[in-house]
Amino acid sequence: MAFDFKKEYKEFYMPKERPQIVDVPKANYISVTGKGDPNEQDGDYKKAIEMLYAIAYTFKMSYKTDHCIEGFFEYVVPPLEGFWWQESVEGIDYSDKSSFNWISVIRIPDFITQADIDWAKETALKKKKLDCSSVKMITIEEGLCVQIMHVGSYDDEPASVALMDSFIAENGFKNDINDKRLHHEIYLSDARKTPPEKLKTVIRHPIKKI
Repeated sequence: MAFDFKKEYKEFYMPKERPQIVDVPKANYISVTGKGDPNEQDGDYKKAIEMLYAIAYTFKMSYKTDHCIEGFFEYVVPPLEGFWWQESVEGIDYSDKSSFNWISVIRIPDFITQADIDWAKETALKKKKLDCSSVKMITIEEGLCVQIMHVGSYDDEPASVALMDSFIAENGFKNDINDKRLHHEIYLSDARKTPPEKLKTVIRHPIKKI
């Protein structure tokens, strides 16, 4: 059976609809960094997602090609994730999506190397005529965080964030969002096929002890 990050690491991908504190270990991702409204038709955000999935599925299907990835095992491509921030804004201002900065990411297994990423980019360009030169490998260690499963529209996220803020204040923590530790979302639903009220999104914020 293919390895599934969501099932193997449920504490990070399948939280309850109430806040909880987690210590998130280091992990590797493929990433694209950009700016602008994620809802913009044919905008940079949608192009970034296309690139990430092209590379992710090239890795997944590599065992059917001549490219040998050392240590490879079959796995389920993890969900899309995003780190978000706005200049000179504390937290997130959902009313001004055009000012969003974002790093879109998909987690990759530890056996993926930079050489494999270079090969996947060349393959995507050759087979899909898709320029994925913006895709980079990054390593993130989030550390101590609060998270919640948000069910509903992305525009309704402030209600879940308020629950998280109250929870950490009651338990002796405070938010530690800064230019290195960012608002983080994990998208467990396909927004193209799921009604807004049923979307499932993990919201995660960095915290520290008061």
